[in-house]
Amino acid sequence: MLNWYVFNPGASIFTDAAAACSQQSNGAYRITVNYLPAGADGQRQQLVRRLAADDTALDILGLDVTWTPEFAEAKWIEPWPADEAKKITDGTLDAMVKTATWKDRLYSAPFNTNTQLLWYRKDLVPTPPKTWAEMIAMSEKLAKDGKAHLVETQGAQYEGFTVWFNTMVASAGGQILSKDGSKAELGPAALEALKTMKTFATSIAADPSFSNQMEDDNRLAFESGSAAFELNYPFIYPSAQTNVPDLFKNLAWTTYPRLKADEPAHVTI
Repeated sequence: MLNWYVFNPGASIFTDAAAACSQQSNGAYRITVNYLPAGADGQRQQLVRRLAADDTALDILGLDVTWTPEFAEAKWIEPWPADEAKKITDGTLDAMVKTATWKDRLYSAPFNTNTQLLWYRKDLVPTPPKTWAEMIAMSEKLAKDGKAHLVETQGAQYEGFTVWFNTMVASAGGQILSKDGSKAELGPAALEALKTMKTFATSIAADPSFSNQMEDDNRLAFESGSAAFELNYPFIYPSAQTNVPDLFKNLAWTTYPRLKADEPAHVTI
């Protein structure tokens, strides 16, 4: 038996895949799915604790994109043989391959990726904003008109807030680390990003629970009908379709808002 530890996608895609692979092995092995906590921080914590204790029950690990170097350096994961690595990388998005690679060796097999979109209500926002400044201004106008106006995004002190900061810095034309990854290299772009983040967090556009919100909190708040905008992953689409069909009729999406009018948003994978 092989134990696969992975996040819960809220659907049967992983259990279906495990069953199909088990069947195709003709009895050589059977894969059992073990779901990790919902949040990435909790997922990593559980894996690290068990791996550091030499737990031999962990066979296949679902890794978040930032864990590859840590797990490889600790020798908790093995690199793919060169011939198998080529099968994995052929036709795979280059950015995904990079997240699975450490010191020129492929340690992970990318099986999905994700990024955030700007979701909005067409009944409140006929034309979506292109920048953060436009979105905040639209929210303020909706609030003055007594309409749903909040912008739902992740403000809790966890991975999601780091993702937001990274996206904002990149969208300002900067980066957090030096090119060799050896040190932080914050400059004018980071300052511009922080100014916009502060403007949003202290505006009427921010949810009163913003500082405690994670992705699923944003989903639920948006479904409650109090928000006009949501910055989140595509998992909210089927949820709204099932939970709030009337609101779903007015659900639309567009690209992530820009920080600078002349620079496209660079959204974290």
